[in-house]
Amino acid sequence: MTNTPLTLGVDHIGLTVRDLKATRDFFVDCLGWNQVGERPEYPAAFVSDGHTVLTLWEVQNQQGRVEFDRKTNVGLHHLAMKVGSEEALEEIFRRVSTWPGVVVEFAPENLRQGPKRHTMVYEPGGIRLEFDFDPRQ
Repeated sequence: MTNTPLTLGVDHIGLTVRDLKATRDFFVDCLGWNQVGERPEYPAAFVSDGHTVLTLWEVQNQQGRVEFDRKTNVGLHHLAMKVGSEEALEEIFRRVSTWPGVVVEFAPENLRQGPKRHTMVYEPGGIRLEFDFDPRQ
């Protein structure tokens, strides 16, 4: 037995969303990601910022859809993304806070005593997103 991890990191993250177009447009048009693929028959879209790939699927039973409750459900609590500067964090917040369908949980603030700062939102498809800037990195 070795202590060396058998994995190399995350290949992609698959997320089921309420509205595929709204979520794809949020990542591509609001955050500047690229659409790197799609499967219209599924329906699914693949988006990337050049570091992370997200596979987005639209929920198939809208009437039976159950929204995620992070305090009672098992599953993705939130998706946290690194940001390269305080200015980028503020620009992201400026864009997402006015984007249709986005719900802001809180504006940029220190994480505990800092110096790391973050903001948390729900994108239009219902996924909770965190954007983090750590000046120590």
